[in-house]
Amino acid sequence: MSDLKTRFDEAVANSKTLSERPDNVTLLRIYALYKQATEGNNEDAKPGFTDLVARAKWDAWKKLEDTSSDDAMQQYIDLIEELRKG
Repeated sequence: MSDLKTRFDEAVANSKTLSERPDNVTLLRIYALYKQATEGNNEDAKPGFTDLVARAKWDAWKKLEDTSSDDAMQQYIDLIEELRKG
């Protein structure tokens, strides 16, 4: 397992033990970076207007299109470390 993947897995674990709950914008960023890092580009069908949460998640992930998995992992790690210092 690569060092980046190991650090990413640690950041995922650390994200579940943050002292404060991040705001919704930050939570969407965490979600989108995780999805991009683990699944790649968003190929899912766009949710309808009535499902606001699913649509916000879809939009956040779609904005990261063509971001490499490694880059998304590093951004995720950096964001979680920043929140832990916070």
